[in-house]
Amino acid sequence: MKNVKLIDSGRKSWEWASSHMGIISTIVNERISYKPLKGVRLGLSLHITKETSVLVMAAINLGCKVSLCSANPLSVQEDIVAFLSSAGVKVHAWKDETEREYSDNLKQVLEYHPQIVTDDGSNLHVMAHKSKTVGILGGTEETTSGITRLKALEKNGKLQYPVIGVNEARTKHLFDNRYGTGQSTLTGIIRITNVLIAGKHIVVCGYGHVGRGVAARARGMGAIVTVVEVDALKALEAYMDGYYVKKIDQVVQNGDIFITCTGQTHVITEKHFRRMKNGVILANAGHFDNEIDVEKLFSNSNGNHSVREYLDCFHMNGRKIFLLSKGRVVNLVGGEGNPPEVMAMSFANQLLCIIHIFQNHKKMQKKVFSVPEKIDSTVANLSLKYLQIGIDKLSPAQRKYGKSY
Repeated sequence: MKNVKLIDSGRKSWEWASSHMGIISTIVNERISYKPLKGVRLGLSLHITKETSVLVMAAINLGCKVSLCSANPLSVQEDIVAFLSSAGVKVHAWKDETEREYSDNLKQVLEYHPQIVTDDGSNLHVMAHKSKTVGILGGTEETTSGITRLKALEKNGKLQYPVIGVNEARTKHLFDNRYGTGQSTLTGIIRITNVLIAGKHIVVCGYGHVGRGVAARARGMGAIVTVVEVDALKALEAYMDGYYVKKIDQVVQNGDIFITCTGQTHVITEKHFRRMKNGVILANAGHFDNEIDVEKLFSNSNGNHSVREYLDCFHMNGRKIFLLSKGRVVNLVGGEGNPPEVMAMSFANQLLCIIHIFQNHKKMQKKVFSVPEKIDSTVANLSLKYLQIGIDKLSPAQRKYGKSY
C-alpha cells in the first residue's frame, strides 16, 4: 500500500475507466449536494478492477464508508487495491489469494458490520446468512449465479434481508453479459494463449446472454461455432442464429476450444476429457470454477505443467489438454474484465439500487426483487444521452392508439 508508483498507476486506471463511464459521474453530480448515502457502511465483494474503482469512488462521494474484498481469488488488479486503499477504502484483497485467504477476506468485510451488502456471486451474502451477521438492511447481487442462490434462500424462508438482483435489469444483462463478457472472454483467451481464432472449431456450452455474446464474437473473428444447450428454446434460437447445435458428446472429439457459459456444475467432465483431441483448450466464462471438473482433470492426468501464467498443460493418454485460468472466469483472470462502457450501465444500476434500498428497506419484504423499472429506464436514458443517441417520442395520437387495444 506504500508503493507510490502502484498507487499512481491505480489512480490513472481509475481516471481512464471513469472517462468512459460518464453516466456514473452524472448520477453522482446530481446527488452529491445532499449525499443520500451519508454514513452508510457498504460491504462489497466484487472483482477488483478499474471499473469497480469507479463505483467505489462514486459511493464514497455520495457519503458511504466502504469495505471491499474480491469476488474471485484471481481477479484482483493490485494497482487498484493500492489506489483505493490510499483513498480510505478498507480493502481486503490481493492477487492469487488462497481459498483460505479468500474466505478470511470475506469475513473481514462482514466484521466491518456493513448495512448494505453488494455482491458478485453471493459468497458474501451466503456467508452473512451462515454467520447470522446482524445489522444488514439489504443488498444487491450482480450475477445470475448469485441470484439463483439467493432465490433458493428465499424459497426456503431463510433470506434475512431484501436483495435487488441487479443482473435482472435489462440495462445490465442485455449489454454487460452479452457484449461485455462476449468480448472480454475472447480477449482473455487470446491474451493467455495468443492462438488464432479464425478457423478454430469453438464449442460454446450454454446460450444464455453470455453464451450468445461469446458465440457472436467468436464467429465474428472467423471461428466455426457449435452451441451446446439443454434448453429447447435456447437451442432453437442458436440454430436460427446460424450456429451448429449439437450434444456435447457429438462434438467433444472435434472441438479446438471449449468455453463454458452456463452457471451450472460439471459441464465438462472426466468422460469428455478422455475423448478430446490433442491440444484442446478449455476455458470457463461462468462465475464459479465448477463448470469444468478441474479436480478430475488433475486426477486423470499423467502429469501436468504450467506453460505460462494461467495456461496449464495436462497429459492424458499421449494427448495434451490445456486449461486456462485454472478453470476460473477467463475474462477476469486472463484479461481485465468487461469494458468500462458496459460496466457503466451495470454499476449505475448498482449505485441507484444501493440508494433505493437504503431509502426504502423498511417497507421491503425479505425477498429477491428485480431492479425497479424507474431505475432501469433512468440508466437507459442516461446511456443514450452519454452516447449522444437521439430517439423519437410517440405523438399524442400514437399514445392514444397504443392504449386503444
